[in-house]
Amino acid sequence: MLKIRQGAYLPHWTRGGAVYAVNFRLADSLPASVVKTWEFEREDIVKTARQMNRPLTASEEMSLDKLFSEKVERYLDQGRGACWMHKGEVATTVQKALRHFDEERYRLHAWCIMPNHVHAILQPHGGFELPDILHSWKSFSSRRANRVLARTGKFWQPEYYDHLIRDENDFDCQVEYVLANPSRAGLKNWKWVGHGGTGVSPVIT
Repeated sequence: MLKIRQGAYLPHWTRGGAVYAVNFRLADSLPASVVKTWEFEREDIVKTARQMNRPLTASEEMSLDKLFSEKVERYLDQGRGACWMHKGEVATTVQKALRHFDEERYRLHAWCIMPNHVHAILQPHGGFELPDILHSWKSFSSRRANRVLARTGKFWQPEYYDHLIRDENDFDCQVEYVLANPSRAGLKNWKWVGHGGTGVSPVIT
């Protein structure tokens, strides 16, 4: 059953048994003007689907993904902000958060920890909701990372971007996108990227 949850700024679609591609970022990773422009244009795309209480169509998803990659990913890959995950100890902390409950609360299919943002493709198990999983990752890693960095204050941006994966072809494209992110951004020998689970594509209904 499809559920629409209003996030801090934007709506999120969730469905039992679904697979998601998610992206969350450091608090200082994007200029406010970029975020505001993206949110406005994203809201224009999702408004009709939300009013009709339906998921986005394939065409709407493509428009949204293109908008995200052009307005947000392009800036993130430029390495804006403090880029705390350039530090190995911080990246390790985030990696531990992602993998801690893998195969217990969710199946983590692919992940990539970039200097200022994180990609993950996951399938929550029954009884565990995507927002709760994201909250757990961010809460655990922010406390540990701030301790490592000897700092206080907001570590992650509270909102996250999520994409409800439609089919196996979409799944394969999303995995490829995540695993190729370091090379696209010009990072050499970047080790904070992985392909989880058995390597078998999930059954997507």
